[in-house]
Amino acid sequence: MIAQSALDKLAHVLGPKGFTTDAADIEPWLNDWRGLYHGKAAALLSPASTQEVQEVLRIANEEGLCVVPQGGNTSMVGGATPDDSGDMLILSTRRMNSIRALDPEANIVIAEAGVILANLHDAAREAGRRFPLTLGARGSATVGGLVSTNAGGTQVLRFGTMRKLVLGIEAVLPDGSLYEGLAALKKDNRGYDVTQLLIAAEGTLGVITAASLHLVPDVIDRAVAWVGVESPDQALELLRSMESASGDAIESFELIPASSLRLVLKHIADTRAPLETPHPWHVLIEYVRSQPTAPSPVEALEGLLAAEFEAGRLQDAALAASEAQANAFWKIRDSISAAERAHGPAMQHDISVPVDDMPRFIREASVEVERAFPGVWVNAYGHLGDGNVHFHVRAPEGTTDPEWRAKVGKKASGMVYDLVSAAGGSISAEHGIGQMKRDELGRLSSPARLAALRAIKSALDPKGIMNPGKLVP
Repeated sequence: MIAQSALDKLAHVLGPKGFTTDAADIEPWLNDWRGLYHGKAAALLSPASTQEVQEVLRIANEEGLCVVPQGGNTSMVGGATPDDSGDMLILSTRRMNSIRALDPEANIVIAEAGVILANLHDAAREAGRRFPLTLGARGSATVGGLVSTNAGGTQVLRFGTMRKLVLGIEAVLPDGSLYEGLAALKKDNRGYDVTQLLIAAEGTLGVITAASLHLVPDVIDRAVAWVGVESPDQALELLRSMESASGDAIESFELIPASSLRLVLKHIADTRAPLETPHPWHVLIEYVRSQPTAPSPVEALEGLLAAEFEAGRLQDAALAASEAQANAFWKIRDSISAAERAHGPAMQHDISVPVDDMPRFIREASVEVERAFPGVWVNAYGHLGDGNVHFHVRAPEGTTDPEWRAKVGKKASGMVYDLVSAAGGSISAEHGIGQMKRDELGRLSSPARLAALRAIKSALDPKGIMNPGKLVP
C-alpha cells in the first residue's frame, strides 16, 4: 500500500482540485474504452501545469510510486488503465488544456497535453488553418494521448500519423526533470531524437505535457463520395488511378465491407445505405480544396468517378449533394466501432501490412481464420492508402458465452498476429500496444527489437514507475 505520508505530499502539491482519493471520483477512469480492462488506483492526480507534473514525478520517483498517465481514456488496448493492485496513481492531464500559441503564418500550434482534439480543430479553424488528423474519438481524445500512441485516423493517406505532425514535445521524465523540445527546428543534429522516442511510448518513458504541431491551410470546400466496388483489389486499383489523376487532393480513402455497413444500419440510429443496390465492398472518398485556384472538388471528383466507371474500376457511386449528406456518409464510417460493440463479442485487431498486399491479406487471412474457427466471421475494414486493417474476428451469431474471448478469441488473435508477421506487417498500426498486445509483441518481435525496447525503458525509467505493464514485454 502507498504510505499516507506520500499521498499527503502529493495532495500538498496539487491542492483539492488536483488530488482526490474519493472512490466515486476515481471510478470513471478505472476502465478502458472497450470495457475489457478494469483496475484500481490509490488516487487520481490532476496537475494543472508542467511544474506540478514535475513535482508529482519527483515525489513518485523518490517514493517508488507507479504512475499511469491518462488523457481522454480512449485507449483501445488498455494502455491507460491501472492494474488491480490499488497501488498505482492515475495522472490525468485533462486540466492542462490550454493552447499556448497558434501561429497561422508559420503553421504551428503549441497545445498542452489535455487539449481535446475537437477543440484543437476549432481553434485552428478560427485562424484559417487546420490540424489534419481526425478520428472517431475526436470529442474526447487529447493531444497527449494522440502523441503517446502515434495516432493515425482517416487522413493518414495525405498527412501521415502523429509522427509526421509533431514538430516538438515538452515532457517530464520519470525523475521529474523537464525535456524542453518544443522548438520546431527544421534541422537538429544533436544525436538521438528524444522527441521521436517519446512519440508512441505510451507513457512508459515520461509524461508529455505539451506538443508543437503542424497546421495546414483550412479546407475551402470538399466533395465526398460513397462508391461500390467488387473487391479490395478493385478498390486498390481505383485508389492508384485516382491518386495519379488528382495528386494529393484525395485525403481519405476508406475501405468498408458490406458486413460493416449492415452492422451500422442495424445498430446506429439515423443511418441509411448510400447506394440503392448492395455491393460486397464500399469505398468512402473525400476530395478537398485548400487553394482558391484549385479545381472545384465536386466537379473534379464527379469527373474522376465517371472516368473510373467507364474503365470498370467501380460498380456504382453516390456523390454527396450537401454537407449534411457528406456528414451522413462519414457517420457510417465513424460508427462502425460502436455498431460492432453493440452487436456482440469480437476480437479486434488493429494491424498493418504493405499497402499493395492489403487486398490479398484481407482475402486470404479471412478465409484461413474462418476455416480454423468454425462459426466466426471476419469483419475487415480500414485505411486502404496506408495498409491499416481493422481486422475483427466476430463471435458466431447469437453467442452469449462471456468466456468466448478466453476460450476461442485469444487463439484466433494469435493466429491473426502470426499471419500478420508472416506478411511482414505490424501487430499495431495506430492504437498502440498497451497491455492487450504486450505478450504478443514479446512473442513475435526479434531479439534486437526487444533488447532495444528494454534498454531504453531501463535507461530512462530505471525504477519502472511509468505505466508499468504496458508496451514493453
